[in-house]
Amino acid sequence: MKALSVIFLYIVILWIAMSSCSPLHHSDYGPHQYIDSSLQSLLLSDTTDFVLARKGFIATREDPLILNASGQVIMDLGWFDFMKGPAPLEVHPSLWRQGQLNSMHGLYEVTDGIYQVRGFDLANMTVIATRSGWIVVDPLTTSEVARAAMDLVDHHLGARPVKAVIFTHSHIDHFGGVKGIVNEEQVKTQNIEVIAPEGFYESAISENILAGNAMLRRAMYMFGSLLPKNNSGFVGSGLGQAVSLGTAGILQPTITIDRTGQRVTIDGIEMIFQNTPDAEAPAELMFYMPLYNAFCQAEEINHTLHNLYTLRGAQVRNGLKWSKYIDESIRMFGQDVNISFGSHHWPTWGKEAILDLWTRQRDIYRYIHDETLHLANNGYNMTEIAEQITLPPSLDLFFANRGYYGTVNHNAKAQYQLYFGWFDGNPAHLHALPEVEASKKYVAYMGGAARILGRVREDMEKGEHRWVAMILNHLVMAYPENEEAQQLLAETYDVLGSRSESGPWRNFYLTGAQELRQGASVKHLAGRSDNNQIIASMSLEDFYDLMAIRLDRELTGDSSYIFNMIYPDTDEQITVLLVNRVLHNRPDVLSANPTATVTMERTSLNDLITQKTTIQHLMQSGMIKIEGNAQAYFHFLQMVSVPFDPLFKIVEPPSSGVESDNGGETHRDGEDVGHG
Repeated sequence: MKALSVIFLYIVILWIAMSSCSPLHHSDYGPHQYIDSSLQSLLLSDTTDFVLARKGFIATREDPLILNASGQVIMDLGWFDFMKGPAPLEVHPSLWRQGQLNSMHGLYEVTDGIYQVRGFDLANMTVIATRSGWIVVDPLTTSEVARAAMDLVDHHLGARPVKAVIFTHSHIDHFGGVKGIVNEEQVKTQNIEVIAPEGFYESAISENILAGNAMLRRAMYMFGSLLPKNNSGFVGSGLGQAVSLGTAGILQPTITIDRTGQRVTIDGIEMIFQNTPDAEAPAELMFYMPLYNAFCQAEEINHTLHNLYTLRGAQVRNGLKWSKYIDESIRMFGQDVNISFGSHHWPTWGKEAILDLWTRQRDIYRYIHDETLHLANNGYNMTEIAEQITLPPSLDLFFANRGYYGTVNHNAKAQYQLYFGWFDGNPAHLHALPEVEASKKYVAYMGGAARILGRVREDMEKGEHRWVAMILNHLVMAYPENEEAQQLLAETYDVLGSRSESGPWRNFYLTGAQELRQGASVKHLAGRSDNNQIIASMSLEDFYDLMAIRLDRELTGDSSYIFNMIYPDTDEQITVLLVNRVLHNRPDVLSANPTATVTMERTSLNDLITQKTTIQHLMQSGMIKIEGNAQAYFHFLQMVSVPFDPLFKIVEPPSSGVESDNGGETHRDGEDVGHG
């Protein structure tokens, strides 16, 4: 017995010693012990990642504020200065640790000739020295922040001409800032190459524009853009910290990577590309540089478990393909690589450490994919599978595999959806009632609001917050004017947010809580990123596909129109047909019997899109010529000019001004939450 006591005392002393040298003091997290059993096994005292994240630091901006042309702050590098010391009780300690790592900002040397600007945006911008200039990889989300990053490079490393830009993939945080680095005219006159994977341009347009309004609204939740930056609010996204605001643009590639093994040399730097579509993004590439023994892992390999489904909404991703691409990287480059750097987080140095990272990242995506299908083939549905999958410790306790961004739970659901879609085979789920209608019936079956609220408080005391969230959501959807239900649901979301190791999960819960308490107003739209430059870069076919989505079918009535649209400055023409309240387009075709023929410069259309002019000004100045039924064309413009609601409701019934059974209005604060 005495021997056991001595052993126990030794373990306690060792544990205290390990905790005391950690940036996160595990002993402070008694209230967090219910979060997740694996937290107790995480070696939070390990400071290796902190050493690596600081390695090669050169400098950062003296002025932490990055402004747009109007003087608005679009990035403040000091936003996360509060993230010092042990994790507060309001934040999962492992997520706090990840946020501390991601909040480091400035210019870093990866090796002599490769540098990164980190912490200026959600993603990294990498610059690679050539004989006489730079290759810029992934120029961030917005042009203002990309320019600030390049200014930092120029100041400390010397100004050099840009020889090429590489877009590793089709997500906006990796290309949107390009016009802060180079523009179309410079690409043409200075022979600057723009390198991107096959399908990049089409994928970038599709994901960011056609589904743009709904995706942006959900991204407000996912990336915590409406939350205050403090211990009780936004502490990061896991993949990075904040997404910059400002102006986004895009450039057409001059070199397309369409096969693995494709070699491109830019000003003395040879790159061997690996084409990796339909994994982390619809279009993506990675590349190896023999001169540096360095591999750009893009966003296929990270210091977090990534998303097989992103909560902002997008096509689900294939974990099997993702795993196979990483295995291909191991086979192609694993014997020679000495540096691996990516579009997010800090690099990895040394072959042994790199292969350990690559292998465990490969295996976690394959494990989730295969185990999901194993359980599905044994009859379990999506939700049941997500609750059952448990990673082996070799994958689970590896910091780079923790669910700071994606989670095992929602990634398993993604793989189920990839193969089986939304329906689980249960007939009860085939034609279920809409949420608001069902919620009213649930509340009635449970004995009404008062009875539910009494039971809910008991369950909250028991710590059953996931269940409480489900029940209170029914009550709020049925009776959104019930203040007590809203407040209790907000409190429940606060608790669930504080438990979340995933940054996006935390942000969703806390944003939901905030909107239940305060509502959403147009002030939340101030300074948000402007995608109009991307829309202006679309092909005519893509542009009129967007107009088909924007079409307000209530305004069309029984109208049927055919418009010939002619753009002489770009020698383009397209027919636009409205029939049966559906808008079609036929590129490079003109109708013999149009309702009207409209002629304008494509530059005029782009000026309309970017709000540099109005249709009235173009008409008055003769810059639009209409032959035929001009009133029909004006009617068409009305149909596609009704803006989407950028602040549609998520945690309350979707319709603005929904009436309750007793006439209560859903809005509590009376603020205008219109189109803004």
